[in-house]
Amino acid sequence: MKFRSKIALPLLLFLGPFLFSAFCHKGSQSKAAYSLEEAQKVLRAIDKIETEMQQPWNGPPRAIEVSESEFNSYIAYRIDTEKEEIMKELRLKIFKDNKIEVKIHIDLRGQQIPQFIRPEMDIYFAADVITTNGMVRLDLKKLFLEDEPIQPYVIDMVIAISARLSGQEATSISDWYELPFGIKEIRTEKGRAFFYY
Repeated sequence: MKFRSKIALPLLLFLGPFLFSAFCHKGSQSKAAYSLEEAQKVLRAIDKIETEMQQPWNGPPRAIEVSESEFNSYIAYRIDTEKEEIMKELRLKIFKDNKIEVKIHIDLRGQQIPQFIRPEMDIYFAADVITTNGMVRLDLKKLFLEDEPIQPYVIDMVIAISARLSGQEATSISDWYELPFGIKEIRTEKGRAFFYY
């Protein structure tokens, strides 16, 4: 799966490889501000990885560095330009040792959803990003719906609803996901992430 493909909640949750949160203002009325220049820097990095992966390489792993601000701009740019219908905001904070915090604003207004599901919600979580052999998953440490702690199955339910509405296969937040085009590992330091390919 490529970074440039249509946004799917599970993909960005895996990008939850660094997902997540110097939490911004609530409400879907205002969309997340972003720097087009920073978003384009990430797009150029993606193009560079794709190009370099087309050529044989026997040296040590190569790395691309992406700052927290650049990654947040890239995500906001994708949500804006692709007119994402359900996930209206995704912000992350990146810490050392592959630790992240995330905010996701979900807007299900106008969708066919069970009555017990809130039509708008902010989900916050803290997680460790675990990578091995080109695969990634999140190890959730804390999970909140607004101010209330919740169990991971609530996120899985939101993912299932999102998948059903978009005609995709439902997954779980704790599933392993394949990293895109040859990326083998992700490492983080405070405010930045390194993609090794």
